Amino acid sequence: MPPLPTPTPKELLMRVRKFIPPLLETMHKGQQGRVAVIGGSEDYTGAPFFSANASALMGADMSHVICEPQAAQVIKAYSPNIMVHPYMRQSHHREKGTDTAEEISTKIEEMLDRLHAIVIGPGLGRDSLMQDTAKLIIEAAKKKGMPFVVDADGLFLVQNHPSVVQNYTHAILTPNKAEFERLCKTMKIEPSHGDETEVCSRLAKAFGGVTIIQKGSKDYISNGKHTMVCDLKGGLKRSGGQGDTLTGCLVTFLAWKKAYQDRLWKHDNSLSDSELIALSAFGASAMTRNCSRLAYEKKGRALQAFDLSLEVGQAFKNLFESEDPKL
Repeated sequence: MPPLPTPTPKELLMRVRKFIPPLLETMHKGQQGRVAVIGGSEDYTGAPFFSANASALMGADMSHVICEPQAAQVIKAYSPNIMVHPYMRQSHHREKGTDTAEEISTKIEEMLDRLHAIVIGPGLGRDSLMQDTAKLIIEAAKKKGMPFVVDADGLFLVQNHPSVVQNYTHAILTPNKAEFERLCKTMKIEPSHGDETEVCSRLAKAFGGVTIIQKGSKDYISNGKHTMVCDLKGGLKRSGGQGDTLTGCLVTFLAWKKAYQDRLWKHDNSLSDSELIALSAFGASAMTRNCSRLAYEKKGRALQAFDLSLEVGQAFKNLFESEDPKL
């Protein structure tokens, strides 16, 4: 029997549309998504904001940032639309004899029951207390069966402690080229042996079915069994922070996955859990690339990460509200 044809980008985007919840009068606050970005240190305040802001602009009802107090005041000044919680601690800001990773994570774990999905890593930094706390939060999310995205210095945590995501198929890792190569080294995979599709699949398989989005000129998406490529046109400027739009869009799709599975509106319930995760990854990749293209057309070399945020609404219309997706 010949293999089934690979779905086109338009066909994949039409499948993504199936689990985007409609805006209905019967829905109440929070049902369109409650998400949180966990990160944000005194040196890195932009990344968690860009991620949470993208989730809000995508349509999540409630977007939180859980960060270090030194970052919280700055992020609160960026926007009143993001709820900011100064619960994380860097080692040099901890109270003597208190503020252990266990104490800090307990307060954050109490919030997880009110959330649908989380991002771990934007602006997290590599401070040992921040890293240890993030590890405990991931373990708590796994116990609850919660989907999560790991990015930036969250990937440094995975690089050093791969068991934290091993075999957890509701986790999505979003490495850039350098981060991907470091993860390959951790899992004893040679990134130059095979094409990008094969290597991405091998890495996902080595992690036991974790979904990988390998970012680059094309985005390779794999869970070890199925691999997709998102090669929609993006912008040519590679400024820092564009990946935060990806994580914000992605965590919103993961929240919508929960709404779909809870049958909050009438639908055919034809998408499996693994399909929903894969389509979330593809949808977020397509959103980010479309935002990048739109922003680059306006700003050219002057493009910065915030310019992608300004295009989230238009990119969503292009891909998911037009009769024919505008790629």
